[in-house]
Amino acid sequence: MLLVVAATELEMSPVRRIFADNKDWQPLVTGVGCLETAAVLGDYLRTPQGAAITMVINFGVAGAFLDTGVGLLDICLAERETLADLGVCLGDEILPLSGLAAQAELPLHEDLLRQAESALLQAAIPYFKGTFATVNSVSGTAARGNFLRDRVGGICENMEGAAVARICLDFSLPCLELRCVSNMVEDRNTARWQLDDAIAKGAEALAALQFCFLR
Repeated sequence: MLLVVAATELEMSPVRRIFADNKDWQPLVTGVGCLETAAVLGDYLRTPQGAAITMVINFGVAGAFLDTGVGLLDICLAERETLADLGVCLGDEILPLSGLAAQAELPLHEDLLRQAESALLQAAIPYFKGTFATVNSVSGTAARGNFLRDRVGGICENMEGAAVARICLDFSLPCLELRCVSNMVEDRNTARWQLDDAIAKGAEALAALQFCFLR
C-alpha cells in the first residue's frame, strides 16, 4: 500500500483525483513544517491502517535556489534530505550541533528514485535530482537562500521533507520525494510565485509514477 504525504490539502487535492480509481494508496495531509509532519505521520503509521503501508511518496512544492539550473515549474526528485538550518546561528554562519551529524542528512530510497527517474523519462517529463534543504522558515531573501544552498549543496528548499525521511527510516519504509518549483528563493515577492501551476504540474509528474508504484 502506497502512502502519499503532502503538507496541505491544496497540494493533495489533484492527487486524490489522479488516484481516484485506485484503492492501493492512502493520502495523508500532515500540516506545514517538520513538527506537524513528524507527529502526524508517526501517529498514522502506528495505526492498523498505517501498518499496511509499504512505501511513501512525499509530494508538494518547493522553492528553487538561484544559480542551480533549476527554475520555476521544474520537477525535482530528492537524492537526500538535509536539515539545512539546524545548528547554532551566528548571523551569517550556522555551526553544526555536536553529535547531530547523522540526523542532519537523510538519504532517500535509491531504488524508488531509479524507478521514478525511469518513469519520468518514459513519460518525457524533464526533471532535476539532488539534495533538498528542509528549513523551519521559508527563505525570504536571496542572500539567505544562497547561504543555505552553499551550506548543504542543495537545489531547492521545503519545510517537511526531512521529517518524512526521518520517520520513514524509523519505520523501515522506502521513501521518495517529488516536488515542483513554485518559486525561486530570492528577495520575497509572492506576485512571482506560481503555486497553483506548480501543484498541477507536480501532480502530472506523480501521475506518471503511478504505474510504477500502484498495481
